[in-house]
Amino acid sequence: MGWRKRRRTSEFRLVEAASGRCLLEEVRAAERALPRFLGLMGKRGLKPGSGLYFPRCSSIHMFFMRFPIDVVYLNGWKVKRIVHRLKPWRISWCPGADAVLEAPAGWARRIGLRAGTEMVLERRIEARR
Repeated sequence: MGWRKRRRTSEFRLVEAASGRCLLEEVRAAERALPRFLGLMGKRGLKPGSGLYFPRCSSIHMFFMRFPIDVVYLNGWKVKRIVHRLKPWRISWCPGADAVLEAPAGWARRIGLRAGTEMVLERRIEARR
């Protein structure tokens, strides 16, 4: 353990509420100020099956991003709007959304995600990092 303070990070999986089908296997929640600000900036990409979840959020920016992503705006865990393959250096927002999910480009079309789909975020593991 030593002098370094260990932070807890939570990982989740995203599941379609109606069918129980796993939509994303590894989702991290960006709940604190720094992870929310940094998001995916400077990263080389998102692993297939992974995503980043922003609670209490209705807009994102793609400044300093290196790759396109799919953006899913949620309202009460229902899909409100999907932005497919949002490119770097763009801004996107959705009035009325209360959360945002960022996923690999092409993911939403590949799984057939549509507005109105209800999802659930299930705790996957409680990891120490």
